[in-house]
Amino acid sequence: MVMKARLAAMMFLEFFIWGAWYVTVGTWLLAQHFSGAQVALVGGTTAVGAIVSPFLVGWLSDRFFATQHLLVVLHGAGAVLLYIASNQTSFSPIYWVVLAYACVYMPTLALTNALAFRQMKDPKIEFGPIRVFGTLGWIIAGITISSFKLEATAMPLRLAAASSLALAIYSLTLPHTPPLKQAAASNGFGLSKIVPPEAVRLLKDKSFAIFVAASFLICIPLQFYYVFTNPFLVEIGVSNPAGKMTGGQMSELFCMLLIPWFFRRLGVKYMLIAGMTAWALRYVLFAYGNPGAGLWMLYLGILLHGICYDFFFVTGQIYVDRKAPVAYRAAAQGMITLVTYGAGMLLGSFLSGPIVDHYATIAADGSATHAWRPIWLIAGGLSAAILVLFFFAFKEKDEPETGVVGA
Repeated sequence: MVMKARLAAMMFLEFFIWGAWYVTVGTWLLAQHFSGAQVALVGGTTAVGAIVSPFLVGWLSDRFFATQHLLVVLHGAGAVLLYIASNQTSFSPIYWVVLAYACVYMPTLALTNALAFRQMKDPKIEFGPIRVFGTLGWIIAGITISSFKLEATAMPLRLAAASSLALAIYSLTLPHTPPLKQAAASNGFGLSKIVPPEAVRLLKDKSFAIFVAASFLICIPLQFYYVFTNPFLVEIGVSNPAGKMTGGQMSELFCMLLIPWFFRRLGVKYMLIAGMTAWALRYVLFAYGNPGAGLWMLYLGILLHGICYDFFFVTGQIYVDRKAPVAYRAAAQGMITLVTYGAGMLLGSFLSGPIVDHYATIAADGSATHAWRPIWLIAGGLSAAILVLFFFAFKEKDEPETGVVGA
């Protein structure tokens, strides 16, 4: 029980950090009169981190350094970088410092998972109740920032910096988790160490290749939500927007419980379709919602996050686990992460910013207002187009499910 509490505290801080700065950084940048394209580039730094980090830090943790020691170094460096970023006023240093931060933070997501798994007797049963504290950390971060009305300030970055320093110190107390002997004994470094050829060969399966392509494509409009929802809510006058956005994480927890029930009845294809449909519907709700009579539409769009995320991404992880050979399931999951959170969201950051700028009106003082309806309808249209293509292209039939998680 003590070990579970220690791991839960680690997860809470891990995601408190991310939730503290990432949701509102776009609002802070727009308040400093940066363009939508610049905001999107900063939002896309985590995608770059997701691409770069496995090639270096994963290799180091598997072969040379204890996991808890890497967490100390990475979160300590992250605290310094976040604090430096919070004191910048021009775009170039902000971007490069945040990019450096993303490259040291993103590996810690995998490292905290790996450390937790190594301390568990039965991860299938024990991990979920511990990981939920990460989502709770994200929620508390959003509520805290919203309660003190800090969205358009540098304080969220400083709060994240302080939390990162706290986790670096706390990591000194975490259980010793050295590299596994079999991993440490392997030599060499290269792409095949991160994505083995056996995982890439899964793409020869037409259904799996279509799933990977759809996962990549859906992450392009997904970046509109992650980068621009908070600035959108602030600009149209919604009160406590960061706090309201935590409703998405709350619905995520609820929908996670529903996955086994729906999985048995819908199967992989229609679970994935439900997730993509929710993305398209969310953007339509944002397009026509408002802080007055249409506030319910904004609330519903936020609450759809549970279906958007769980029904597509979590179902996709289950699908990958089923398709991949046992020895390469982790590698296959890593490949999907690179394709989605890496390449897909990076491309989304390049596309979303110019679209937001196209619908911006710049005032004499340099501040910008946006015609948000066409912006959200473009994102919704992209999601709907991907949904239609997937519906007709993905032909795999589900086998009867008896062993789905939670069944």
